Amino acid sequence: MRSNTLPSLRSLLGVLVFSSLAIGVTERSNAVAAEPVKNVVLVHGGFVDGGGWEAVYKLLKAKGYNVSIVQNPTTTLAADVAATKAVVDAQDGPVVLVGHSYGGVVITEAGNDPKVSRLVYIAAFAPDKGESVQKLIANPPAGAPVPPILPPVNGFLMLDKAKFAQAFAGDVKPERAAFLANAQVPWGVEALAGEVTTPAWREKPSWYLVTTHDRMIPPDAQRAMAKRADATVVEAPGSHAVYESRPADVAALIEKAASTKE
Repeated sequence: MRSNTLPSLRSLLGVLVFSSLAIGVTERSNAVAAEPVKNVVLVHGGFVDGGGWEAVYKLLKAKGYNVSIVQNPTTTLAADVAATKAVVDAQDGPVVLVGHSYGGVVITEAGNDPKVSRLVYIAAFAPDKGESVQKLIANPPAGAPVPPILPPVNGFLMLDKAKFAQAFAGDVKPERAAFLANAQVPWGVEALAGEVTTPAWREKPSWYLVTTHDRMIPPDAQRAMAKRADATVVEAPGSHAVYESRPADVAALIEKAASTKE
């Protein structure tokens, strides 16, 4: 039986010592639609907007996928879920829903939409019921890099521009990383605290790209969340901005999710 105490990233890592993941994960169906899915919806995370998906978008479009990109307001989780569901609901069939970083929280909640067939997490948070980013990052693993998040101003968070490249985009071209640092989207404290009510990964199959050089979400924490969600895992030697630095790896995983049959 799951404790009422919600785990931090450090305690989440502890579940890896149990081969059965003794955290109360319920049985869920991993059945995948018989036909490949052609609709892909991409959801960005905190501090950035949907423009970073451009290279992934182009690769998927070239393969014949119908690709849509959500522009989250990143003010509250509820607002971001609503924005995502609006894009999902506009699709003409089943959807592969993809989230990066905080976008993983968004797809975990929005993924309960009946049109969503599969979930793909890209260096993302994959929270359980009652969890938020704020709770997951409250107690990071010993020795893990600390993201350079500045104190909130008027209810919004930003990363230290001088440390943005090293923390978020270490393998992105310097001029692009500098642009991203100066084009940051303020991330609402309320979004950070938004708690998942029903994690879609309990009922729907998921895939996870672990970024082994990530300095925002520790790779071991990514692996723990992916294992808990029973996701199909691929690893890449990328930074947190892997969707920009290694778009082919990201697109390949999305394709794998979209084309898998059972």
